[in-house]
Amino acid sequence: MSTRILAASGAPPVAVTAARPWRGLPAAAIAILAAVALAAVAPDQGYLLNILMQAATYAIATAGLVVVLGYCGQISIAQAAFFGIGAYGVALGTADYGMNFFVALAVGAFIAGVFGLVLGIASLRLGGHYLAMVTISFQQILTLVLVNWISLTHGPDGVRNIPRPVLFGLSLAGGRAYLGLGLVALVIVTLAIWRLKSSRLGRAMQAVRDNELAASTCGIDIFGTKVIAFGISAVLGGIGGGLFAGGFQYISPDQFSFAESIVFLTMALLGGVQSPFGALLGTGLLIVLPEWLRFLRQVYLAVYGASVILIMVFLPDGLWGIVTERMRRRARPILGAVPRLPLLLLSGRATEEVVLEVSALAKHFGGLKALDGVNIAVRRGTVHALIGPNGSGKSTFINVVTGLYRPTAGRIRFTGRDITGFAPHQRNRAGLARTFQNIRVFKGMTVLENVMVGAERPGSDVAADPAGVTRRALAALDFVELRGDAHRMVGTLSYGHQRYVEIARALASSPEMLLLDEPAAGLNMTEKHGLGLLLQRLKGHGLTILIIDHDMALVEQVADHITVLNFGRHIADGTPHSVLTNPDVIAAYLGEPRREAA
Repeated sequence: MSTRILAASGAPPVAVTAARPWRGLPAAAIAILAAVALAAVAPDQGYLLNILMQAATYAIATAGLVVVLGYCGQISIAQAAFFGIGAYGVALGTADYGMNFFVALAVGAFIAGVFGLVLGIASLRLGGHYLAMVTISFQQILTLVLVNWISLTHGPDGVRNIPRPVLFGLSLAGGRAYLGLGLVALVIVTLAIWRLKSSRLGRAMQAVRDNELAASTCGIDIFGTKVIAFGISAVLGGIGGGLFAGGFQYISPDQFSFAESIVFLTMALLGGVQSPFGALLGTGLLIVLPEWLRFLRQVYLAVYGASVILIMVFLPDGLWGIVTERMRRRARPILGAVPRLPLLLLSGRATEEVVLEVSALAKHFGGLKALDGVNIAVRRGTVHALIGPNGSGKSTFINVVTGLYRPTAGRIRFTGRDITGFAPHQRNRAGLARTFQNIRVFKGMTVLENVMVGAERPGSDVAADPAGVTRRALAALDFVELRGDAHRMVGTLSYGHQRYVEIARALASSPEMLLLDEPAAGLNMTEKHGLGLLLQRLKGHGLTILIIDHDMALVEQVADHITVLNFGRHIADGTPHSVLTNPDVIAAYLGEPRREAA
């Protein structure tokens, strides 16, 4: 990431913070040269060469776990299966069918990727230990296939005499030359996965990892993101396996067993599963550490196991987590002005145009009618409040409108379109943004990254421009006065500031309408007053807002129109004065008649 100040004619200076591809080229070139130099000084054969070859190929496969587990939060204990598919792709392709090495490598990686996509699709609705069980089953099935399909895989005997490639007329049959190929491939994969984390797709994966509900209402396709993560992980496993087969020139089914999947998982967790550099560190340590401890003879395995356990217990973010934390502490504030949020450039007035129209909406949970024929029309530029006693159906209403629940009956129209059948991410892309009663921020990300997820909503005017996304996120943080905390992990903020981050994330998406579910919940009096002023500022710029809250002072402060629900039914609708003096509302919600101020 880099920051610079731009000055256009007649425009204020703008701080641009964005990844520049060309800035990464020198570092990549240096890393590749270092890999080639290491290969040049390595022995051409022998035990040390084998250790380096194993470390390079295993690290590539472990980088796949960084994507699926570290970035996307999906447990996969089948990486050895994808590693084996890639290895057998190269072994059978070159030794049995006479294919070019690199063609066979591509075929093996492709087949591994296909199986990864299928596994991702099949496991979409699973999580936690259920997902782990599915991946373990896949791993065990593949092992049985490799052992028993003798006509294809050669069975337990494995595949021998796997040829090494020729690249641009240069033979890589020698140990040093082939190790150089493996190390260069490792450098490319590591840098690519590192850059993926700060990309739009990478942030989408991390949002899915931290909170799927919030991610879906930020316009992220949960299904597609998970499937892509599984696919990338499988492809990297296949590439690592293919290079492993060429390096050792012999493979057998026992090299790709369930135990090896556990080894890959341990490598990722030990080094730091949220960074490819952590995976690289964990792989090297787990392969080299036993060699360092062999002088202990009979007890070296116990010392080795105890060392791994202690590191994982006392460093839950892995060894690389120490480096990441120090880098975060040294991050400098982002200085310079940015263009204000687009809505702040508008001076809006309430109109009669209906933005959200809900007709005869019903939601039943078995025999419970949480919503029973609710009709609401929210007009452009207004703040429309939805109130009612606990259990009246308010939160159910907003969850149905934003697509988290499917309605039992009724119709929802937004900006003239029927969105009743839309998924949550499709409704967000149409311009419907929301916050949650129980704060749902992405706690594994910084404040700035949280808000950037909102700015990257597909359909936003800056979604395809990385620099524009950063500017928009900074503008949203400026609006809620949190730019100074941009590089802090969002989980370290106070409850009230996390609420403001959630609002900033919604505003960064430039929504047509903002839905606020109990925004004042958990705030102290000072924070509630600040929230009221913030909502009045938004109202003055014409943003359409639907707010649910129990704080009548806040509702009266900002609302133009109030709808009241009780037992899932609409009982009152109108201006704040007419609603709050309605006898039915007083009986159902307020509990006693209101006294007018002098």
